[in-house]
Amino acid sequence: MTSEIPDKLYFKIGEVSKLADVAPHVLRYWESEFPAIRPKRAGSKQRLYRRKDVELILTIKNLLHLQGYTIAGAKKLIRAAEDIDSLKVEKEKGWNHSSRLGTIKGELLEIRELLTKKDT
Repeated sequence: MTSEIPDKLYFKIGEVSKLADVAPHVLRYWESEFPAIRPKRAGSKQRLYRRKDVELILTIKNLLHLQGYTIAGAKKLIRAAEDIDSLKVEKEKGWNHSSRLGTIKGELLEIRELLTKKDT
């Protein structure tokens, strides 16, 4: 599975099929099972895969065919990897959930105090 991905913007289903060494109907099935694979459609309704789609397809093939994961297991791993990536992005942007929650808690306590003063 050391196939080199050509430097192109879009790949047709036949090209991706050859790169991943799986039949086109397998790619269409994986599209239905893995929401992250979303090829664009050309005016002729032909699927056009982006490079990240091809990389994900190669990862899925590795998980299913070489490492022996089930579809459900591969979905969990990919979802966990996406969650980790999104947490990294949030951390890089300086988003800190604990401080945000602290701020929200403080504001809610202020609102509760205002409401209890209003009732008396």
